[in-house]
Amino acid sequence: MHCPLGHGELFDRQIDVIQIKECPVCKGLFFEKGELGEATQVIEPDLDWVDFDIWKHEDQFKLVPSLIRCPNDDSQMVTTKYGEDGAEIDLCAQCHGIWLDKGEFEKIIQSMEQQLDSMSTSDYVKESLTEARELVTGEESFSSEWKDLSTVMRLFQYRVLSEHPSLSKALYFFQRTGLGLAGVNPPD
Repeated sequence: MHCPLGHGELFDRQIDVIQIKECPVCKGLFFEKGELGEATQVIEPDLDWVDFDIWKHEDQFKLVPSLIRCPNDDSQMVTTKYGEDGAEIDLCAQCHGIWLDKGEFEKIIQSMEQQLDSMSTSDYVKESLTEARELVTGEESFSSEWKDLSTVMRLFQYRVLSEHPSLSKALYFFQRTGLGLAGVNPPD
């Protein structure tokens, strides 16, 4: 496999257990189908429940012909922008591979983190219900769906506590003093 920008052969690069291809010259990265989603989950575990499947929402992106060819199958790639920072993603419509220039992988991670940070409490409630439904009907394994639901619920808890600091203080007080627990006497 060769760099689509003409810099020579791509080499293997490990991101935890995921093996992708990297150009040693331009530091561009090639992800085969599904690997970009897996890599984002390895780098930022809180993104695990966010299903990064750009082809799932292909209709939402403006795709323009790219100047490069896919390193995997030599077909013409298309380009789209992802997130507010506008990381350019070169996509292969044939093999669903993704080419990212240097720094674009980091921009995608930051964009996904910003999406999580900008979610409201009601957004987390909706996502919790969606994940709870997927626990029963989802395509992934039960343990994977449970992990997704647990992550959303934990992030929901953080959101509620950050929006309501007095609630956080009250919970801390009850935890430290033992008040409110059945069978526990308050300290003298």
